[in-house]
Amino acid sequence: MLDVFRGLKNLIKVNYVHIDSPVFRLHYSITVILLISFSLIVTTRQYVGNPIDCIHTKDIPEDVLNTYCWIHSTYTLKSFFNKKVGVEVPYPGIGNSREKGREDMSDRKIYKYYQWVCFCLFFQAMLFYAPRWLWKSWEGGKIRALMMDLDVGVCTEIEKKTKKKLILDYLWENLRYHNWWAYRYYLCEGLALVNVIGQMFLMNRFFDGEFMAFGLNVIEYMESDQEDRVDPMIYVFPRMVKCTLFNKFGSSGEVERHDALCILPLNVVNEKIYVFLWFWFVILGLLTFITLLYRLVIIFSPRMRVYMMRMRFRLVRRDNVDTIVRRSKMGDWYLLYILGENLDSVIFRDIMHEFANKLNHNYQHHIHGVPDA
Repeated sequence: MLDVFRGLKNLIKVNYVHIDSPVFRLHYSITVILLISFSLIVTTRQYVGNPIDCIHTKDIPEDVLNTYCWIHSTYTLKSFFNKKVGVEVPYPGIGNSREKGREDMSDRKIYKYYQWVCFCLFFQAMLFYAPRWLWKSWEGGKIRALMMDLDVGVCTEIEKKTKKKLILDYLWENLRYHNWWAYRYYLCEGLALVNVIGQMFLMNRFFDGEFMAFGLNVIEYMESDQEDRVDPMIYVFPRMVKCTLFNKFGSSGEVERHDALCILPLNVVNEKIYVFLWFWFVILGLLTFITLLYRLVIIFSPRMRVYMMRMRFRLVRRDNVDTIVRRSKMGDWYLLYILGENLDSVIFRDIMHEFANKLNHNYQHHIHGVPDA
């Protein structure tokens, strides 16, 4: 099984330069790895068995019938899910569709999704990585360039002083010009939230409207009397289905109609995958929504920026934080916050101290340089 996932090792690289939030990293790291892993699992027959096995007659070769039923879809009968298994029906959703004298096509629940699960999971993984790709192209390596290996404080004093001066010069020369840079990152976080919500609707369409409440139905079923309810996992991911009719010519030239009873071993895996994804997407969506609310507070509340900077970087003096937040814009604050998460804490403290002094000196010079009215 480990051989299947060796190709994913490049996605699990630990990046020591953080240019985004932990919640945003959940979208393009863990979620992408999970989706690609699930896509690989459902395509490995040696671990999940044949995707479909049908009970066949001697007139039709086994491989032909299995392939036909896999390609043309299968179905169950909705009215047979509520009947007692072993007495009225052999399995939920399985029974004689002509017992009332005619075949009711509206009673059929058609299953076609199983052919596309692996492709859909891989496509979802690409969608989750898209906001990360967009932010990397917009960020352009700015944080890595500003770090200059100062994430480790072990270097000569001359080198340290030179690098700190370069950072201070950049911050001073580009003061108040980082708002658009920060807003583009916030836009990527917004796209990540839109993606999670959109994927819930995508999977709901994929499963014919059964996915949106799938997790809630599973919880409700587990807490209720199971004899009185239909198992939502069997309803959406049946293990036993009926095959669409297979027509062939008989020995006398008449068209003979054959139907088959098929087992879908892959659905035992599919149901676990999508139960997990339902809860994971809900949790991820809530965390991302809370993060965006936090971003709105940061944009409109300088006091919150001061509080967050003080809580995160306790070595930095309070008056320095107050000065920087008061005399810079939100984008400058976000750039400093990200830099602080990547630089050595002592070096970052010194940079903040010198930057605050420079802002104070410029402010005092500006005040005294203005003639009295």
